[in-house]
Amino acid sequence: MTQRAATAAAAAVLAATALLGLAPQAAAAPASPVPQPQSATAENKAAAAQAANAPDTLATLSRFFAREGKVSLTAARPRIEGEAIPVNHLSPEFVAGRAGAPVARLEFLAGKAVSSDGQQAALWIARTEAGWQVVNIATGNDEFRYAQLGAAKLPGGTVFREPQIDAWYVAGGSRVLPLDEDAVRAVGADGTTLAAYRVRVARAYGDKLPGSAYAEGGMAGGYAEAEAVPAAVAADAEGAGVPWAAGAGALVLGGLGVAAVRRSRRVGARA
Repeated sequence: MTQRAATAAAAAVLAATALLGLAPQAAAAPASPVPQPQSATAENKAAAAQAANAPDTLATLSRFFAREGKVSLTAARPRIEGEAIPVNHLSPEFVAGRAGAPVARLEFLAGKAVSSDGQQAALWIARTEAGWQVVNIATGNDEFRYAQLGAAKLPGGTVFREPQIDAWYVAGGSRVLPLDEDAVRAVGADGTTLAAYRVRVARAYGDKLPGSAYAEGGMAGGYAEAEAVPAAVAADAEGAGVPWAAGAGALVLGGLGVAAVRRSRRVGARA
């Protein structure tokens, strides 16, 4: 991350916190993440829809969409469109070379939120100790756009994100194909074999897996639950890269080290 991006991200954290009147939260003690289900069943999607349409979530979305004055708080009138979709991330078990491990695992479900003026955001909805909750709000529609691109490029494939470099892929059979520029830089425009991709990610992240000295030092973890305000908007770090475990005011995701954080407004802290 450039110094300019880092400065902008830090400023956004402070500005959004002041705007919403959210007191900075102290970093909570490390804890084991709640495992996500292996697949997005109808029951899971129904629970995610309930969390997305909760009054607290819609109220927070109104503040989110109104944060830059694009629409007034009362006029935002956010709505949830369609059903939640599964969002997969690179699997630590695949990186570790575990026999039969899929390249990606379910990380959360994403619900599409739209404001009255057309702004879009993705609600990241995950199973937590308190049940299914919105754990992050991110601007834009990446999750949905790449799901569509992947289905068109490799029907039946698994669309997934390598969050450490913010790269999106679709995998099927023995191939891994890129869906964005970051993925093209990683595996080439024509993609690569699943075996070659495994070699690359093992080299990049093999020493940062759960249980490693890197993880034990607090640099990798799971979801941190919001302790005060559900889905509270805390920061806009669009396009910036930050440590995976970023401390107070950040959402901690996954278990593979450093993430490139795109356009997120985050809640819950666990360093």
